[in-house]
Formats: sequence, structure tokens, C-alpha cells
Amino acid sequence: MPDSPEYGTEKANEAEPLPVAGVIRAATEQLSQLLAQPAEAVSSCAQDDDGGWRLSVEVLELRRVPDTMSLLASYDVDVDGRGRIVGYRRTRRYERGRADGR
Repeated sequence: MPDSPEYGTEKANEAEPLPVAGVIRAATEQLSQLLAQPAEAVSSCAQDDDGGWRLSVEVLELRRVPDTMSLLASYDVDVDGRGRIVGYRRTRRYERGRADGR
């Protein structure tokens, strides 16, 4: 409702950037919906010069038994200051039980 106090507050908050925890929460929820796969963790987060964010998100792509054989993927996700995804790409795919050689 346009005349309700909540609407005015919500509208005013649209211009304000989210705190980093809100950005991460919003981005992981959106990525999970886009990929139809669960986001498991955010392994890195950095703010860019324009107020946006670059996240590295670990996504479960294929569940296997035992779980150490499940396939995960790392995605670089670009997010604006309001937590909306503006781009993403998969950077690697790996088994959960494998140590990273880097």
C-alpha cells in the first residue's frame, strides 16, 4: 500500500546500500535460485570501487554418496550495493573430498 508507513520506509531504504551480511545473504539466495542448486558457502568477498561486491560462492552441483564424492563448483558473482546479482561465472568444479592443489 502506497500510503502505509512501511511502504515509505521500504522505499527510502531502496537507495541505501546493504551491509555486507545482507549482500551475501541476498546474493547466495539469488544464485541458488538461478542455478537451482544450493549455495554452501562464500569463500571470499571484496567491495569494488563502485560500491558493488565480488563474491566467490561454493555451490553443490551434484550430491553423491559418500558426501566426500559430491561435486561442488566455485562461482565468481558480481553484486551491486543492494545485493542484486549483475553477473556470475563458474570458475572451477571439484570433488568435496579433494584437497586444493593451490
